[in-house]
Amino acid sequence: MSDDRFAKLFEGGESAVIAEERKKLVQAKERWAEEQRLITGAPDPAKTRRLPPGQELTGDWPVLDLGTRPLVPLNQWELTVGGAVERPIKWDWETFLAQPQADVTSDIHCVTLWSRYDNRWTGVLARHLLAVVSPRPTAAHVVFHGHDGYTTNVRLDQFAQEDVILAHAWQGEPIPRDHGGPMRPVLPQLYFWKSAKWIRHIAILEKDTPGFWETRGYHNNGDPWKEERYG
Repeated sequence: MSDDRFAKLFEGGESAVIAEERKKLVQAKERWAEEQRLITGAPDPAKTRRLPPGQELTGDWPVLDLGTRPLVPLNQWELTVGGAVERPIKWDWETFLAQPQADVTSDIHCVTLWSRYDNRWTGVLARHLLAVVSPRPTAAHVVFHGHDGYTTNVRLDQFAQEDVILAHAWQGEPIPRDHGGPMRPVLPQLYFWKSAKWIRHIAILEKDTPGFWETRGYHNNGDPWKEERYG
C-alpha cells in the first residue's frame, strides 16, 4: 500500500493541527541538540553500569512520536526489504507470523532521559530476516522507513546483533498502536529513536543514509553508554 493511501488511515480531521505540533516538536528537539541538553560528560563505554549516563529509571512507557499515529490494519499490513540483498521480500502479516518466533528481554533507553528495564519482546529475530534476504558482501547499512514518514539509520552489524528483534508483542500482549504496533524493530544497544515505529520498509544499503533525527542534529550512531545523543 502506498504512503498516500496510508495517510488516509491517520487520525483524521486534524492535519493542520498535527503539522503545527510536529513543527513545534522538531524545533524543540533541534534546540536540545544545539544546547547539548542532558549530556553529563561522564560516558561509560565499558558499560560498567546497567543504567547509561544521564538516564532516569521509570516503570512507565512514555509515548513519543511526530504527531501522527498510523493505523495499519493487519489485513493491509506488509513489510518489504530490499536494496543490497540477494532475495528481496514482501511479507504480509500471516507470512511474518509464520517465521520462527523468539522472545527477547531487554532495556529501553530513550534519548529524552528515561530508561525502562526488562521489556519482554516477541517477534522475529533480525538475524533470521537477514538470513532470508541474504545481504550482499557490499551491504553495510540499514534504513527503517515508517508509515508516518519517519526514517532512521543503523549499521548492518548493529541490526545483526543477537538481541535485535522485529517485535509484534510486548510483555505478552500485542504492541499498542501508540507504541508502534503492529510491529517495530527493537535495537536495545542504541537510543530508542533508532527502534522505529510503524515500519513498512527496511532498506539494506551500501552507503549510509542519515534519517529524520540524524539530519536534525542527533548523533548518527546513538550509543547510550557513550552519550551519543547529538552529532
